[in-house]
Amino acid sequence: MDYIKPADVVEIMLKTGTAKARLSTRDLLIRGFLSGALLGIATSLALTSAIQTSMPLVGALVFPVGFVLIILLGLELVTGSFGLVPLARCNGSISLATVISNLSWVFLGNLIGSLFYAVLLYCVLTTMGSVAPDVLAQKIIAIAEAKTIGYAKFGTAGVITCFTKAILCNWMVTLGVVAAMTSTSTLGKIAGAWLPVFMFFAQGFEHAVVNMFVIPAGMMFGAKVTMTDWWLWNMVPVTMGNLVGGFLFTGLFLYWTYSPTRRAASVPVAATSLMPAVEKAIS
Repeated sequence: MDYIKPADVVEIMLKTGTAKARLSTRDLLIRGFLSGALLGIATSLALTSAIQTSMPLVGALVFPVGFVLIILLGLELVTGSFGLVPLARCNGSISLATVISNLSWVFLGNLIGSLFYAVLLYCVLTTMGSVAPDVLAQKIIAIAEAKTIGYAKFGTAGVITCFTKAILCNWMVTLGVVAAMTSTSTLGKIAGAWLPVFMFFAQGFEHAVVNMFVIPAGMMFGAKVTMTDWWLWNMVPVTMGNLVGGFLFTGLFLYWTYSPTRRAASVPVAATSLMPAVEKAIS
């Protein structure tokens, strides 16, 4: 059996968060770059699959392939780190300054990788700007506009909706990171990572790194979206929502209920004093 119990998974989460926080800036940028590009590739693949089959659910089933590769290769995805690195601070292993520095460098690496792939895809789909955007490009344009000016027309309600979708998204994404830790086998890790990520993509929730690709790509193809639209109506509320969803609903809640030190502290003193006698009676 390769199954790892939840209490042990939380220990792995804490160790992983600490290890991520201690990576060099160079490693964070390189691994973040690769993650951003891979998630962009997975997004365009998912959209292509949905267009070809006329079934959006097929795209959602395909999309997690990028996330799985990130998990298996130990790369850096800022949304995944939201559920792990702050926990190391809660555990006293690292400082708040280290948390902020780590997440900032990974965010930048993800952004560079996503933009890099967006440029490459633009070159491919327009033959270096020589032909009009094809069906896939038109789909990306529509998504980019829906994720920005689509929220803008509702004002505050649009921002709150975007923020809420981001919470729900990264609740699932970080569950994918944690579920992959419940197995020591490659197949088990793939299955654990795949399921929650499929759930978020199938429901159209908001993921900061996916949007780092799809919105700029849409702008390159001709979407009527400005830089202000991108950051004000999407990136800022989505990043904040992803942080809340990942850190609170996955990282912190699991830490509160399964952390060994907290569980030990919750055992009554009387019960603790009786344990040796009970163990002796059983033996």
